[in-house]
Amino acid sequence: MKKNTLRLACLSAVLALGLCRTASAVTEIQFWHSMESALGDRVNDIAKEFNASQTQYKIVPIYKGNYEQSMAAGIAAYRAGDPPAILQVYEVGTATMMGAGKAIKPVWQVMKDAGVPFNESAFVPTVASYYSDSHNHLISMPFNSSTPVLYYNKDAFKKAGLDPNKPPRTWADVAADAARLKASGMSCGFTTGWQGWVQIENYSAWHGLPIATKNNGFDGTDAVLEFNGPQQVKHIAFLANMVKQGTFTYVGRKDEATSKFYSGDCGIMTTSSGALANIEKYAKFKYGVGMMPYDADVKGAPQNAIIGGASLWVMGGKSANVYKGVAEFLQFLTSPEVAAKWHQDTGYLPVTKAAYELTQKQGYYAKHPGADVAIKQMLFKPPLPFTRGLRLGNMPQIRTVVDEELEAVWSGKKTAKQALDSAVSRGNVLLRRFQQSGG
Repeated sequence: MKKNTLRLACLSAVLALGLCRTASAVTEIQFWHSMESALGDRVNDIAKEFNASQTQYKIVPIYKGNYEQSMAAGIAAYRAGDPPAILQVYEVGTATMMGAGKAIKPVWQVMKDAGVPFNESAFVPTVASYYSDSHNHLISMPFNSSTPVLYYNKDAFKKAGLDPNKPPRTWADVAADAARLKASGMSCGFTTGWQGWVQIENYSAWHGLPIATKNNGFDGTDAVLEFNGPQQVKHIAFLANMVKQGTFTYVGRKDEATSKFYSGDCGIMTTSSGALANIEKYAKFKYGVGMMPYDADVKGAPQNAIIGGASLWVMGGKSANVYKGVAEFLQFLTSPEVAAKWHQDTGYLPVTKAAYELTQKQGYYAKHPGADVAIKQMLFKPPLPFTRGLRLGNMPQIRTVVDEELEAVWSGKKTAKQALDSAVSRGNVLLRRFQQSGG
């Protein structure tokens, strides 16, 4: 009896050890990101779906703060020898990440080494080109790509005697409609999120104007900023006049405007198409989506938008097994069903042509007017060199400079020309610093 008991005990121990080994065989893959609120919920859902689809890998999504904070955390973690496998980095960090050497592993290489099928031509060209090297290979994986769009409060428009089915098309329309909203009792007629990206970078591309020489930096690190041209100066002066009239309310450098819009404080807003998920979740009123406004007196306007948002970078120094799991996850993300649902749930662009076609086939755009505005802005006209995007070193720091200078305009401390001239001068110092560092 004692022998049988002993055998059973040994068998139980062996089985338990086997179970432990099986459990430990699951490879955890950390994914650091900057998606909060409704967007963060959707990232968590995607990770759960992937984890449930197989038994070898477990994606662990971790929110690491806003884009600047998560990028800084990722760099610090790499220096400490323990980076995440996947790091979400905003689009203006692209040049910095490309120059990071062994700190990153190009996505195309990850997929190739893992033997996971990967069709780089499946991506929307204007999105893929932003994150590709000179051989048109993807260095990072397009994920949450966006363009600025215009949101407007249809209920507030109706109250102000405006047509709720007619969003403002030009900047003159924005000023006129914002004045009507203010007169109707609204505390904030117009606001904007991400002021540098929307009012300088995308304003320039939308009007066929360069932001920097060398095709906005794509053709070399010796690019020079030039967004202080007459038209850009005129636009910032126009907005400054709206501030004086009380029809433009500045609320912050990042996405602070979105909560001011969905709370009902502001009637018109320009910000990322990726704000749609939070607006849909929190707004208690009918809202509409329109294209970015343009200046009707600029020949050829509007042209095409340039993307914002972020891509997924694979960090260096990981095992082949981790990279295999990363490759499987990235392939999962770009499957038409997953990519289409991400687009539909968030307002971000469909990053693959198949996801766009599936969304059309499902009748989503017919049921949700305006949901296709972001992708239409990327395909509005044949692309110009200036609508491919930006590839400028130290761009996060340059954006901070632009924010400081624009805030000086809104507060009346500088004219539009003084501020943009100063932003270009200060920004060029940062570009030369990046160039000299060998970035």
